[in-house]
Amino acid sequence: MRFPHHQLGMVRASFTICVFLATCQVAGAQQTTAGSVRVVGTIQAVSGVSLTILSDTGGSSEVRIEDATRLLQIEPGKTDLQGATPLSFAELQAGDRVLVRGALAEDGRTIRAASVIAVKRAAIAERQAAERAEWQRGVGGLVRSIDPSALAISLTTNSLSSSKEVLVHFTKDTILRRYATDSTRFATARLAPLSEIQPGDQLRARGARSEIGSEFNAIEIVSGTFRSIAGTILSSDAATNTLVVQDLASKTAVTVKISPDSQMRKLSAQFAEGLAARLHGPSGGTGPSQTPAAQSVPPQGASNPQQGYGPGATQGRSAALDFQQMIARMPSATISDLQKGDAVMVVTTQGNGRDPLTVITLLGGVEPILRASPKDMILSPWSLGGGEPSGN
Repeated sequence: MRFPHHQLGMVRASFTICVFLATCQVAGAQQTTAGSVRVVGTIQAVSGVSLTILSDTGGSSEVRIEDATRLLQIEPGKTDLQGATPLSFAELQAGDRVLVRGALAEDGRTIRAASVIAVKRAAIAERQAAERAEWQRGVGGLVRSIDPSALAISLTTNSLSSSKEVLVHFTKDTILRRYATDSTRFATARLAPLSEIQPGDQLRARGARSEIGSEFNAIEIVSGTFRSIAGTILSSDAATNTLVVQDLASKTAVTVKISPDSQMRKLSAQFAEGLAARLHGPSGGTGPSQTPAAQSVPPQGASNPQQGYGPGATQGRSAALDFQQMIARMPSATISDLQKGDAVMVVTTQGNGRDPLTVITLLGGVEPILRASPKDMILSPWSLGGGEPSGN
């Protein structure tokens, strides 16, 4: 998912400057009381004693800093001004997040700032890196059941050798988010009640594993309903970035659209055969009946046995490695790499019933896997992002 789907590349942090700023996110400058305005956004430019602020909804405001302007810095995630420290104008720079309060100048456009509360760009980057690491260490899978009274959600997760169950515990303080029906951008995931999570949903949680390895204590959860498709390509159109796939389950043709956020990989024949043997071999994926390819399936393009397995990992531990994290290390594919008749496994958005379904993740070269078990769908929206939720 580029965290989540993951150019998740870089997932946008799930925090704002602080909770009370959420009520300020309006286009440009918002008039609050008679003669006063406020704006929340990101500094685009610093010039002289002025700031150019791009608000969170796209409006641009010019802010003039005066001798009486109060400048404060807070840390990401703070919900009040306790611990705020003084800040000099010279320390403000493009990329910093700010809340500006003040009054309109005589020209009716420029804001004469009474106060500027800032979160530094470097602090935001550090917080983002920390949250990405937390999502990577988190847990994800398909929702098996929800027990509101016990404050617990049972997940089924996939590994190379078996499916496992994890019990995710949450509290009244756990943040619950829900993806939109047409997106897996984490930045657009909305706060949602527990009642919206249903069995079969994809779910990802960050937090910490309990002393019991099969249990996880979540501080934040993101979930969504997605569609899984396994089938063969009937046609492709590079001009519109669309594919028509014959769904093996429904026996219908489904049109899917590849977006800039879509994650695509294509397995080599040897790698796919090895996975099929490991996933569906008679010994459960670890016994002597496996083929040599099945006994060692390093990520495509890995320069050494440990690449893709994390710090201190060895090839001998690859059997326990999450399949999704292995796929995440593989080179990207494009629509030109896919041909009519190719077998693919796809995860798409739920869709609106009118437009083509948007591809979240697509894996080509999966003929051996589908031959072994046509109904086995081992992708998820987070499969190509190293365990993070979807991107910004």
